[in-house]
Amino acid sequence: MAIYLDCNATTPVEPSVSSVVMRFLEKDFGNAASPIHDYGVFALAAVEHARGQVAEVVKVRRDEVIFTSGATESNNLAIFGLAEEGIRSGRRHLITTAIEHKAVLEPFEEMARLGFDVHILPVGADGRFDPQRFADALRPDTFLVSTMQVNNETGVLQPLTEVAEILSNHDAWWHVDAAQGFGKGLEQLRHPRINLISISGHKIYGPKGIGALIARKHERQFPPLRPLMFGGGQEQGLRPGTLPVPLIAGLGEAAKLAVRNNNERAHKCRAFREQALATFLALGAQRNGAEDYTLPHVLNVSLPGINSDLAIKALKNVISVSSTSACTSHTHTPSYVLAAMGLSSEKIEQSIRLSWCHMTPDVDWSEVENILCALRG
Repeated sequence: MAIYLDCNATTPVEPSVSSVVMRFLEKDFGNAASPIHDYGVFALAAVEHARGQVAEVVKVRRDEVIFTSGATESNNLAIFGLAEEGIRSGRRHLITTAIEHKAVLEPFEEMARLGFDVHILPVGADGRFDPQRFADALRPDTFLVSTMQVNNETGVLQPLTEVAEILSNHDAWWHVDAAQGFGKGLEQLRHPRINLISISGHKIYGPKGIGALIARKHERQFPPLRPLMFGGGQEQGLRPGTLPVPLIAGLGEAAKLAVRNNNERAHKCRAFREQALATFLALGAQRNGAEDYTLPHVLNVSLPGINSDLAIKALKNVISVSSTSACTSHTHTPSYVLAAMGLSSEKIEQSIRLSWCHMTPDVDWSEVENILCALRG
């Protein structure tokens, strides 16, 4: 079986997370909306316990965590949920970046169709947007800013600390898509200036189908979000429907472990990266994204003379890797993230993304090197 190196697409589930999920599937299966008997009471207690565990990662209040199906839904709720307030206030200027996930870029396209003025910031060759260009783009009528924490294709951290400083005297709402960085880079997301944070369980060794939108209160008031769906009033009236208690409990367990084991996980990932990087540099690979800003579990490289599709197929019995984000891989289009960084079409077609975790076993890197050398003839 090939060793899985595509953790930016989805992660394996921690054993203790799996145990928690199965417990609430098989034994404690009550409905959290029916606390009229012990089953419902225990389910509700489990949900609130998990809410506190997620809140602890970014140091927010428990009631500021809104459970959703994942970061895509959270992004949509954050963006479209503010649209009515933007129209009411007459402030229709929005800012995002060229390397955002499609779950942000496509909602912004729809906001433009609704009459909002969308400004898309470029990025440099290092994979980051320029804080000064952001400051220059900011206007008095800027209503919403949406910037990712970590890019899903390159693993590059974005300059959130600088953005927080720039926005310190501006009242624009600030949304951060933290699907790739939640529970990994901790301090950035704890900055109180960030109003909205999207997270996904299956990126932090939790189950698929669960995530959250964290909505920090400002002057004791929630951001003026409107729900996208109606019928039930759960989750502060923003996300109706029966709560998936097993998934929520699993997300809570994953969040707890992310904080507790953060340093240990990072150490293991850095050691793994040293071996991976040495192998690809020996092959003459070009690293895509600034090393100083890349999280320790991601490596994006372009291999001269080797098409990425051919490389992925040749390596499939040794390591499982990808060449773009999971949500766009089915389209077979070149990476818009790498294109935004200024890479040539040739280098984009030669790019491979490797992403691992603290549970990834050792790889026979000499075999990887031999396979790739053989592709060059």
